[in-house]
Amino acid sequence: MGVEFDHFDAEREEITLRFNAPMSFITPRGSVQGGLVAGFLDEVMGWAHVWATKHEEAPLNLDINMTLLRPVMAGPLVGKGRVIRRGRRVIFLEGELFDESGNLLARSTSTAIPTPRPGSEK
Repeated sequence: MGVEFDHFDAEREEITLRFNAPMSFITPRGSVQGGLVAGFLDEVMGWAHVWATKHEEAPLNLDINMTLLRPVMAGPLVGKGRVIRRGRRVIFLEGELFDESGNLLARSTSTAIPTPRPGSEK
C-alpha cells in the first residue's frame, strides 16, 4: 500500500501513517477505487493495535465498516488509526483518511480479535 510511518501517540493509542495513492489506483471516475480506500483504512486500524500492544499482537478483523465522505484522489494521503476499546477477546478500532489539506475523506470502524503476532513472545 506504500505506507510510511509518521508517529504513534501511546496515550491516545493512535497511529499516523502516510500513503501515496498512485495513478494505477484511479478508476474511470477519477478517484481511488473503494476497495483500495478500505485497504488504507485497514492498515491504519491494524497498526494502531500493533503499536498499542508493543508489536506483540495483531488484529484479526471480524468486520470492517467504511464510509466514503469525499472522493479520494491520487497523491499524498494521511491515515489515522486508533484503538477505541481493547479487551482480551475483542477489540474495537477506528480509522480516518485525510488529504494533504486535512480534509476528511473516509472513516472506518472495525471489530477484531487480538491475536499474537508471528515472532512475538506470547
